[in-house]
Amino acid sequence: MENLVNWLNGYVWSPLLVYGFLGLGLVFSISTRFVQIRFIKDMIKLSFEGGDSKAGVTSFQALTMSLGSRVGTGNIAGVATAIALGGPGAVFWMWVTAFLGSATSFIEITLTQIYKRKIDGQYRGGTPYYIEKGLKLRKFAILSAVLTLIVMSCLWPGVQANTVALTMNSAFGIPPMVTGVGIILMLGFIIFGGVKRIAKTAEIMVPFMALGYIIVCIIVLSLNYSQIPNVISLIFTSAFNLNSTFGGLMGSAIAWGVQRGVYSSGAGLGSETFESGAAEVSHPAKQGLVQAFSVYIDTLLICSATAFMILITGMYNVAPEGMAPIVNKVGDAEPSVYTQLAVDSVFPQFGAGFLAVSLFFFCFTTLLSYYYKAETNLAFLTQSQKTKSRWPNHVLKVVLLITSFYGSVNTAAVVWAMGDLGMGAMAWVNLSVIFLLIKPALRVLKDYEMQKKAGKDPVFNPAELGIKDAEFWEEKYKETQGNKPVERKLYL
Repeated sequence: MENLVNWLNGYVWSPLLVYGFLGLGLVFSISTRFVQIRFIKDMIKLSFEGGDSKAGVTSFQALTMSLGSRVGTGNIAGVATAIALGGPGAVFWMWVTAFLGSATSFIEITLTQIYKRKIDGQYRGGTPYYIEKGLKLRKFAILSAVLTLIVMSCLWPGVQANTVALTMNSAFGIPPMVTGVGIILMLGFIIFGGVKRIAKTAEIMVPFMALGYIIVCIIVLSLNYSQIPNVISLIFTSAFNLNSTFGGLMGSAIAWGVQRGVYSSGAGLGSETFESGAAEVSHPAKQGLVQAFSVYIDTLLICSATAFMILITGMYNVAPEGMAPIVNKVGDAEPSVYTQLAVDSVFPQFGAGFLAVSLFFFCFTTLLSYYYKAETNLAFLTQSQKTKSRWPNHVLKVVLLITSFYGSVNTAAVVWAMGDLGMGAMAWVNLSVIFLLIKPALRVLKDYEMQKKAGKDPVFNPAELGIKDAEFWEEKYKETQGNKPVERKLYL
């Protein structure tokens, strides 16, 4: 199984995809005139705006649900894996990926909001929704929904559960099977409670766990502040083959920095579009800006804190694939526990337990978000059914619980390889689609800017921008603004 998955990954994760993330991120940045810089103030403000609704969630709840997905294994084990396989220079390329990915995230989330719908009383949106309405490709949209459904229910849950099982075993000696049973019991209780329960859980858990983790990171770095300049120098010199120890690793640093950076932030994969489709906002660009900001929180803040802790304490190995170890400081320890070792080196008897508990919460909220994403794709596939049945949702929940348990008791290499395969497949689909749909997103951004300059709270009227098949917004505009005459604005 592992050999087959690795063989497939060799094709899916070709250099074309790695550089595609960077190249398209640059295209989106230039096209939006670097929206990720110009609207930072709006990003922060909008994250806490918006009221609740019966059909959707607030911008903050959508943000925390998305961060619940983003902030997890990718921020801790993912960063460590990037360093282990690409050297310290991989951290720099994670930063580049995050900066460019913030513009990518704005485009895909804005498209999500433009083409979202109301299905069975709930807002739904995401990659298959904007493929169907934006590109008019129903069969391709179905393929995207099926692919995402498989990834979210079968391929990615095991990565999160495996990381929790490894750290719990390392910190407390709890057998992986016991951890697996505990995960599925708690997970089952919440996902059988519906989307609102998932949103409420994320709203409470994510800020608490992220704040606690950041505080510990700050303490560790403060106690080693004199080494921070050396670590920064190590990251930059390693990124460009200027470090004698890590010379020749620039290709690996780029590949693993981009791959793990994307896994952490989700920008460009389409994986973070689904929560944003549920957000209650008056204009699509608002949620686009909120999610663009979440990429910064995830990678530039949390991933950087993790990387600095690992590098500043020296708790890591560097062993690129197919090469002899270049650095071997922690023996045969899995990258999943590098962060744990880093904290434990500063706080003996505390680090292991703290990271194990933190990772449990990180990964648990990520598993909740995976169910929501899978359910949203299932809703897309079953929306045309005249007689609604609950059994597909129940089957989905059972499958997610089984794959979570499977990941808990399996080896890390197999689980991560399966996760990478799913991530790469989704990326090929979503990057192609958002590149083809860039014009509507840019029209919406320009409309948002014009209304802001006029001193208005932006509202969205798709007909005014010449955007078709945005039925949700057409109906909403009629309800809120009445049948006012439409003046088409000239855009792009």
